Amino acid sequence: MSCQKQFLSGSKPDAVSGEDFILAALSTDLESWALFLDIDGTLLDLAETPDAVAVPPSLPANLDDLSRKLGGALALVTGRGLDYADQLFSPSHFPIAGLHGAERRDPDGRVHKPAATAEFERLKADLIADTANWAGVLIEDKGAAVAAHYRLAPDRKLELEPLMERALIRAGPNWTIQHGKMVIEIRPASADKGHAVAAFLAQPAFAGRRAIAIGDDVTDEAMFRVVNRLGGYSIRIGPPLPASEALGAIPSAEALRGIIAALVS
Repeated sequence: MSCQKQFLSGSKPDAVSGEDFILAALSTDLESWALFLDIDGTLLDLAETPDAVAVPPSLPANLDDLSRKLGGALALVTGRGLDYADQLFSPSHFPIAGLHGAERRDPDGRVHKPAATAEFERLKADLIADTANWAGVLIEDKGAAVAAHYRLAPDRKLELEPLMERALIRAGPNWTIQHGKMVIEIRPASADKGHAVAAFLAQPAFAGRRAIAIGDDVTDEAMFRVVNRLGGYSIRIGPPLPASEALGAIPSAEALRGIIAALVS
């Protein structure tokens, strides 16, 4: 039985068959599905620093073509800020949920953004100062969020965790802490990636469709849970993990880019 037939019959698909499922679903039934894509580690290969990611030249146009085939029902759901995500895929312009869902640009162009308080601005400056001599640690200012990356200094995790926990207390109840792949982030607590997907699914172009969500990190589990609950299909980039909510898997970001290219060819 094919992955899509298993899914539609109600049984859980084989966790290695995400590629088969998305090719079958989006090759034959484009009007029934909406697609939600994480960026780092999903569409793009992870890099040692956030600014070092490389966007393959064909990817923005391929995403644009796939969005048109889906009637506009394609959105990026990322930990990046909206402005930075737009720069990555320029000149293409997609609905985006940024800062793990705390920022959102709707299909009609309306933008929802939380504001950073004066105290949060001081907190970010203090984190930069406190880690200035920690070689390999990078503090990324995301506006209403701040991330501490330690991919180049994994041993610093034990020092970064209490530092970020203290910063969270200082930020107050409107922020929360988010752990990811070699990163600890303080982000607005008002929304997560699951809330963002649900908000998009209530809007024109997305409404009435089932969702396919693709991500690679623990930060994507929130949208996996929402998509599964609403009768959609979730895919993890990387090997299947028993602890993940994802129903399927695709081995790499490169493999996903190949699937997207095949769907628009």
